[in-house]
Amino acid sequence: MARTPAELVGAQPEPPFEITLDGRPVAALNGQSVAAALWAAGILAWRTTRVGGRPRGAFCGIGQCYDCLATINGEPNRRACLVPARPGDAITTQEGHGRAGLSV
Repeated sequence: MARTPAELVGAQPEPPFEITLDGRPVAALNGQSVAAALWAAGILAWRTTRVGGRPRGAFCGIGQCYDCLATINGEPNRRACLVPARPGDAITTQEGHGRAGLSV
């Protein structure tokens, strides 16, 4: 008799809401970080490195490594593992340092 952890504790989670990654809908749950919602949807990378364009996603999951940087609601360089997912959040794949449109 296999039961889920939610069933074991009698949890009644709220219904999922929608965020988007590059315009694609992604389901998220209340309390999830952006990175957790993306992982749950099978999305493992949402950034590319500045040199070489290699894919990156969450690595440490606690905000120390900065591999999970994403552009969230137009703001680049947000640590997706620390940002709570909110209904309607728009995440876009971040390329390189995330400031391609700015003169720095």
